[in-house]
Amino acid sequence: MMTMLQSFTASGWSTWNTDNGMEIFLKLFLLVYCTLFLLFAMLLPVYRVWRTTRLNPYKLGSSDSAHDYIGRNFRLAVTACTLVIFAFVFLPSLYRQLLPIPYVSHEVFAWIGIALLLFALVWILIAQSQMQTSWRIGIDEDVRTDLVQRGLFKISRNPIFLGIRMMLVGLFLVLPNAVMLVIWVVGEILIQIQVRLEEEFLTRIHGDHYRTYQQQVRRWI
Repeated sequence: MMTMLQSFTASGWSTWNTDNGMEIFLKLFLLVYCTLFLLFAMLLPVYRVWRTTRLNPYKLGSSDSAHDYIGRNFRLAVTACTLVIFAFVFLPSLYRQLLPIPYVSHEVFAWIGIALLLFALVWILIAQSQMQTSWRIGIDEDVRTDLVQRGLFKISRNPIFLGIRMMLVGLFLVLPNAVMLVIWVVGEILIQIQVRLEEEFLTRIHGDHYRTYQQQVRRWI
């Protein structure tokens, strides 16, 4: 009886210790990941374009247009995502109120999510570097940018948005709860609308050149 009890206690401790270790790793990973994304996928590209062109690449305004409406909701989705990550890292009691989804709460899914997040970040950074000074956050109605067709843009017309889609899936697998699921769905809808707005804009600006590109390269992959 004592042996069985010791075995059960050791097993329970081992499981708890493993889960706790995974949780600590995920917290550190998400903190580092968010920092790297903010620095290398947001601030650095903005500075690079501004330094080269003296233009602000951030083009999401506050008007009542469809483009700016999508932009406002993008900002809300990013803010909500950041708050979920903040709750997971610093406020675990609050995070547990976000309706976790037990069927996805498994270490295997978490590792798949981590792999997706890392791949998505590298993919986005490569696509941004290939866009060079044509990179924008939103639609630039004031400057005619080049139509980029090199690198990842040979296999996807929207590699950066494709990377963001992968990132949303990865975040859901790492933090499987109802709020993150809603953010994923809303983010997917916003991306699908934004891509179509940008396609209309590029068709208007580049005409047959862009139509030919559409025929040669898929929207996603």
